[in-house]
Amino acid sequence: MKTKQLTLGFALAAIVFSSIFSSCRKKEEEEVDKDTTGASDQSLASSSVNDLTSISDEAARTFTVSSFKTAETNAVLSSCATITYDTLLAAKTITVNFGTTNCLGNDGRYRRGLIKIAFTGKYRDSLTLITVTPISYFVNDNQITGSKTIKNKGHNAANHLVYEINANISVIKANNGGTISWQSTRQREWTAGENSLVWSDDVYSITGSATGTTSNGNSFSSVITSPLIRKMQVGCRRHFVQGKLEHTPGGKATRYIDFGNGVCDDQATVIINGNTYTINLP
Repeated sequence: MKTKQLTLGFALAAIVFSSIFSSCRKKEEEEVDKDTTGASDQSLASSSVNDLTSISDEAARTFTVSSFKTAETNAVLSSCATITYDTLLAAKTITVNFGTTNCLGNDGRYRRGLIKIAFTGKYRDSLTLITVTPISYFVNDNQITGSKTIKNKGHNAANHLVYEINANISVIKANNGGTISWQSTRQREWTAGENSLVWSDDVYSITGSATGTTSNGNSFSSVITSPLIRKMQVGCRRHFVQGKLEHTPGGKATRYIDFGNGVCDDQATVIINGNTYTINLP
């Protein structure tokens, strides 16, 4: 009888232990950090900043205030975008008007609203400061507010033009998706295509850091650990094709984002606590 009671006791203990272990394992699996929202928001804000730079580059290239490119018209702009400029002011200004309804650009993005661009000198001249300000401006129904500056720092030791880009923008996501705030200081090195007249052979290498809040209100910081590469050839210019950065949300583990090995696509990988996830870039 005593033996039976002991056997029953061991069996009950085993069942309880198994239940507790299973419950803990399930809870642990539920608590695995799989949140890539911050990484996606980081990419959306960064892409919005790059987009403003590309548009200011293209809009200004046919005017003497920029001395940028003279061929491959409408690389990013669309046929519905109108460009006006005022050279009477000390800072030459250009206004790009996409209209009040969505217009499809050659990069596959829909835009509406205005972008105002002010130049203190020519695009290639050292110390020229370019200020870019969106006004009631939307990309794929996400509203972009704030401003950014682009300062020509001259040529570096590799004889590449370097620009310092400071941005303070917000992205109000479509469909009440929340607001991303973004403050960054980055260096953009023009590594290829500087001396040609076309835009499609341009390549940029970008370094720097950023801080802000994601669309769900969480703070973050990010730093580029391997230069982000942007190719302006058709089919590539929308996203970074190479490079790595560390994105650290407040109170969570650092996300390690890898944009690939140079292949033109819309994907990146995110490593969180040793687990790898693939995200589609906005």
